[in-house]
Amino acid sequence: MPSELTRDAFEAARHEEVPDRRATSARPIRTGRKLVWISTAVVVVALAGAGGWYALRPAVGPVGPAIATVARRDLSATVTATGTVKAMVGAEVKVGSRIPGRVDELAVQVGDRVKAGQVIARLEQDDLRAAVEKARADLAAAEAKLATVKNGARPQELQTAEAALRQAEANQLLAKANLDRYRQLYQDGGVALQQVDTAARDYDVSVAQVRTAREQLSLTREKYTPEDLQVAMAEVAQTKAARRIAEANLGYANITAPMGGVVASVSTQQGETVTSGSAAAQAPTFVTIIDLTRLQVDAYVDETDIGKVRVGHEATFSVDAFPEKEFSGKVTAIYPKALIQQNVVTYDVVITMDNREGLLRPDMTANTTITVAKRDKVLAIPNQAVRREEGDRVVFVQEGDRLVRRAVKTGWKDKTYTEVLSGLREGERVVVGDLENGTVPAKGTLPPGAK
Repeated sequence: MPSELTRDAFEAARHEEVPDRRATSARPIRTGRKLVWISTAVVVVALAGAGGWYALRPAVGPVGPAIATVARRDLSATVTATGTVKAMVGAEVKVGSRIPGRVDELAVQVGDRVKAGQVIARLEQDDLRAAVEKARADLAAAEAKLATVKNGARPQELQTAEAALRQAEANQLLAKANLDRYRQLYQDGGVALQQVDTAARDYDVSVAQVRTAREQLSLTREKYTPEDLQVAMAEVAQTKAARRIAEANLGYANITAPMGGVVASVSTQQGETVTSGSAAAQAPTFVTIIDLTRLQVDAYVDETDIGKVRVGHEATFSVDAFPEKEFSGKVTAIYPKALIQQNVVTYDVVITMDNREGLLRPDMTANTTITVAKRDKVLAIPNQAVRREEGDRVVFVQEGDRLVRRAVKTGWKDKTYTEVLSGLREGERVVVGDLENGTVPAKGTLPPGAK
């Protein structure tokens, strides 16, 4: 019994220690297994999602060649050039003063629209008006003098001269009668010779008086000579010219716009005193006016292209201020002299256009395209659809699900399309660029689906 008890006690003691060791070692084993199961589940879910996405993604078929339809188009050959918007000759005017004076009024500012004849500035005018009045008075006096010369003496002057002649003639008759009577008395011895001499002297005086009266009457009737008339007429002409100058100077005090347009600049202030003269430094500019409806583009065409350009060719251009708008015009002039900048030879081609909208401004940069040739409504295909094979031009035509090589005859060509003269019909479809295998087959070799 003791031995059994001892054994039982030993077993009991051993079982009490072993369970503790098992419990300690079992916990990490179960945790590792749990992590393995979680990782496995995540991988399975990911693979399942990927498989579902692959199963549900749209099917992508083989990429075929680009196809274009044979159609009728307008083809054009063009020349491109960079240019500048400029005012036409006479479309930009600098307005100044022709006389000196103080600016009493400045009626415009930059950006104002003016009409032809509109007053844009006024100078002081008091002294100019006085000069006009004096010139008019001088002319009136000269014209009155001319009238007197033309009309001759007045009626009263003629009557006085005629009366004086008649009086002299009467005195002469009386003196002649007295002389004759004294001579007879002297012969009869009634008077002395001295009385006869006195009567003869009185008669001679009366004769002289008659002569003087006749000359005076003649001078009165023809008071002015032809030379006097010419002098009077010259004075009238001179005073008329002086009046016109004075009136013109008064008119120059009102500075007007010589044409309609927009005020581009103002270089004078109200109250300033300006001078005048023929030299540019002596004739200040009041305002600069530009007619924005009379603009042009000076396009600088390269020497390699200038031979294609002709007067009358249509042109289009754009400016940076309105990049989405296309302006149109026509070639109106080609400058014969070249412009050489940095060893690049260009020619100035003038393009006129309609700027009634007023969008364009001088000195804008214009990217121009000049149409030098044009073909309307011709059968055409893209340039990339035409292939060369040993000097022949061929295309690949789509017929159902097949591509058929076909020889064509081509004509005119621009940057995008080629004219087809024969070999294709309108509405057919041709391959553009590379075929589906990425290469163009050699002559006699058919691509997949072609014959």
